Amino acid sequence: MNYDIITILGPTASGKTSFAANLATNLNAEIISGDSRQVYRGMDIGTGKDLKDYIVGQRMIPYHLIDIVDAGYEYNIFEYQKDFYKVFNEIKDRRKIPILCGGSGMYIESILNGYKLIQVPENKVLRDELEKIKTEKLVKILSSYGSLHNISDTSDRKRLIRAIEIQQYHKTNKDIQTKLPAIKSIVFGIDLERDEVRNRITKRLKTRLQEGMIEEVKELMKEGLSSEQIKFYGLEYKFLTSYIMDEFSYDEMFRQLNTAIHQFAKRQMTWFRRMEKKGFKINWIDGKLNLETKINKCIEIINSFE
Repeated sequence: MNYDIITILGPTASGKTSFAANLATNLNAEIISGDSRQVYRGMDIGTGKDLKDYIVGQRMIPYHLIDIVDAGYEYNIFEYQKDFYKVFNEIKDRRKIPILCGGSGMYIESILNGYKLIQVPENKVLRDELEKIKTEKLVKILSSYGSLHNISDTSDRKRLIRAIEIQQYHKTNKDIQTKLPAIKSIVFGIDLERDEVRNRITKRLKTRLQEGMIEEVKELMKEGLSSEQIKFYGLEYKFLTSYIMDEFSYDEMFRQLNTAIHQFAKRQMTWFRRMEKKGFKINWIDGKLNLETKINKCIEIINSFE
């Protein structure tokens, strides 16, 4: 084959997982998650694992890098890259096709661009200095570096400071080997109108709240995780923890969380469009097409590479 992997990306609530599982059935493939939060055990509803989406017919499609560390652990992109290559090589050894599927743009791009990430040690002096700086100024500092790591979850100061710490380490250690063997990928993106994404997000949020997302956060607290530990995981966990601690009414929590997820989906698409500007070819598939048509379009493009 003239490719090593198939990548499926798109904004949250676009139906990536179900589509990837059905494509995998047609290709005898296995799926590698490209999601930064689905690695955590016990964080199922809030991270949107939807493991039932991996069942096609009576068959469970093999998936990887989901439920691999305990909640409370701070998994990072360095570990993800290392874990990805291990799984990727195992799938190739089984003579199957790996499908990378997810919406975490930084994780996906860290694989596709062959940039080797380094486990950066903690710089306490730098962190203490950065802690004194307002968040808005920290965002400007991070943006000034202008490389792979220049976009982060800027709503969380801890992540923001860590991103600057990584950038500063690379700036002062320029002789570090940062190249990996190139991975040739066919990249597909699920394309939906913004209003359609917003409607899906709101509908899904209501469903997940009904399915016990609040109870999931309460269970994490019972297991000993602090409110700050839970809030570290962002979005749903941040707002639901605040609600449980009586910082929001239910209606205010829903409104703010719904808005935050909409904004997150917009940032995801901004990342993917930036990838295109960097030279990544993304084959956009209309998300409103029926499943069979989407699969056929993808297979037609895949066949053109063989």
